[in-house]
Amino acid sequence: MNKINEKTLKDLEFFTVLDQIAARCITELGKENALKIVPLDTKELVLIHLKQTSEFVASFTNENRIPNHGFDAINQELKLLTIENATIEISGFRKIGNICTTINVLKKFFKKFKEYYPLLFDASEEVELNLEIPNHINSVVDRFGEIKDNASDNLRGIRQEINVVKGKINQSFSRALTTYNSSEFLDEIRESVVDNRRVLAVKAMYRKKVKGSVMGTSKTGSIVYIEPEATLQFSRQLNNLEFEEREEIQRILKELTAHIQPFTPELALYQGFLAHIDITAAKAKYALEMDAIMPEVSENKELFLRDAYHPLLYLTNKRKKEKTYPQTISLHPENRIIVISGPNAGGKSITLKTLGILQVMLQSGLLIPVHERSKVCLFDRILTDIGDNQSIENHLSTYSYRLKNMNYFLRKCDENTMFLIDEFGTGSDPELGGALAEIFLEVFYERGSYGVITTHYSNLKLLANELPHATNANMLFDSKTLEPTYQLVLGQAGSSFTFEVAQKNGIPYSLINRAKKKIERGKVRFDATIAKLQKERSSMAKTGDKLKKVESKARDEAQRLEELNGKVKSKLENYQELYDSSQRMIYLGNKVNDAALKYFQDKKKRPLVSELLRIVETENSKRKKKSAQQVKIEKIKKAKVAQEVIKKVEVIREEKKVEKKKKIVQEKNKPAVALKIGDRVRMVDGKAVGSIDKLEKKKAVVNYGIFTTNVNVDQLELVERKK
Repeated sequence: MNKINEKTLKDLEFFTVLDQIAARCITELGKENALKIVPLDTKELVLIHLKQTSEFVASFTNENRIPNHGFDAINQELKLLTIENATIEISGFRKIGNICTTINVLKKFFKKFKEYYPLLFDASEEVELNLEIPNHINSVVDRFGEIKDNASDNLRGIRQEINVVKGKINQSFSRALTTYNSSEFLDEIRESVVDNRRVLAVKAMYRKKVKGSVMGTSKTGSIVYIEPEATLQFSRQLNNLEFEEREEIQRILKELTAHIQPFTPELALYQGFLAHIDITAAKAKYALEMDAIMPEVSENKELFLRDAYHPLLYLTNKRKKEKTYPQTISLHPENRIIVISGPNAGGKSITLKTLGILQVMLQSGLLIPVHERSKVCLFDRILTDIGDNQSIENHLSTYSYRLKNMNYFLRKCDENTMFLIDEFGTGSDPELGGALAEIFLEVFYERGSYGVITTHYSNLKLLANELPHATNANMLFDSKTLEPTYQLVLGQAGSSFTFEVAQKNGIPYSLINRAKKKIERGKVRFDATIAKLQKERSSMAKTGDKLKKVESKARDEAQRLEELNGKVKSKLENYQELYDSSQRMIYLGNKVNDAALKYFQDKKKRPLVSELLRIVETENSKRKKKSAQQVKIEKIKKAKVAQEVIKKVEVIREEKKVEKKKKIVQEKNKPAVALKIGDRVRMVDGKAVGSIDKLEKKKAVVNYGIFTTNVNVDQLELVERKK
């Protein structure tokens, strides 16, 4: 599947993406390998890499974080292991031991959490758990990078002898120091260290009086550094022992190297696995920064990128805190080729590059910044012709180079190819170059290729309109300000707004009119028609958005009213049932009351009992026989309705109480009216009107004609003054 050439990757700035991924690797080998990422050969490999990266992204947000995978490269050590009788240094063994330990930790982790990371677990199963190598290295090298004393019996014996000799050197030196210091042969500093040996700091005038080997002098020559004769013999012995120690260490390392040599292929696999994990982690970090995901990978040749971002542009704008405009683009068997037209600086090229870079990234196992409902397919080839490809070395003009490129396209294009061409047909005479470009496009179409091109040529726009499985598209511009909106719209060609843009940039209107006269009237009218249609489309799109919002609000309101109507109907039905039940109870109560009155008058039990039985039988004949469960449900239902009614009544009563209190408060707040005998008054919450017969302190006797009553003056309000 991987037939994507280096020129395509360069045109789409794929290597810049790789630089950004390499910068997120934590190992040198990971960085080197990240720069070598290329589109993968099979769909199976693409899916594996995408899913592994998705699993790593998930590890950043859950509690089961993947352990550290850092390591130091062992390329040099692997080379030495292939050479007979070679010896690896201690630092090399430490790196090998660390790699083995890291592998073992990761294998145990992925085995424990294989339900969370199934693809990464499968990858870890390709390397075997090996405890022998780290255990053997740890038995020889300690955690400080030194050879252990018990690495061999001979080494232990040598180091014991070295310690004894060092003790003797210190003792003999201390005696000499004491002796010569008491004789005042030594300088104030008394001693120093030269070539890792303790020496006496002897005054120059007494150097012949001190027996030993001269090791050097001070810069001024006032001090001579002498190793005492008593320690010389032990120093020579120490030198011999240290030489033997080095020889033994070299032998141990050589033996350890030979022991590890059979595991050379295994160690190479270990390093390769950790480098792969490092690259996968870097891909995941990169994806996390731009909210990239794994879209659905379709079996059919259909591609739908919704809200797609160019990764380089998105991250650059993110750092600058600027907005990035997403693009939505679709290619499928019914719409294989898109011809994008419109003015320059409107976003045509960036749309083209966004599609290309995302497709290459996906086929290289990288997650892409698109909406989760996007759908992609894979292409065998991706061919690009983007930018000014003038070649000075080959003495080719831009147009010559582009023709050479088109020749390559014609040889390679098939139904599994996607082509991306920027400014198709430019570089030559507009009419002749446009005609040739039209023929090229027809060939690409006939071969079933998929692709996107950008152009200003009218004949290509017309061709896209005529071909059944091709379509025009344009980048929307604000018709008033002529500023780009960076939004791709399918179905209609775009005007270049040549004269409008020129006028906006200050070109005199008289010159623009002269320019219009230089070209065919039909072309001006055609371009003007396209521009007008584009403006109308933009206006209709805005109107459509407004109508959609209004429709949505109306739909929500209708739904709300329908729900409210349903609730009202249900309550009315419940109230009707309750009313009917109450009326029946009143009717039965009247019947029973009549029977009771008759019995009260004649004291005859038989007619009373027969009347009651008749009432009961009449009521039972109206009832349908119901199960105990149905009766229970009806009782509960009636009880609920009754409770609702009681609650409503209580609410109304509470409201009336509140209103009453408000009235009382208002009356209290009213200025007090001085009442006199004979005034006509009434109670604050009453209707009957009376006259005051007597006033005594805060009490009044009110005469209502039939009766009189004592009332507090505060509870009265004036109706009419005494005339």
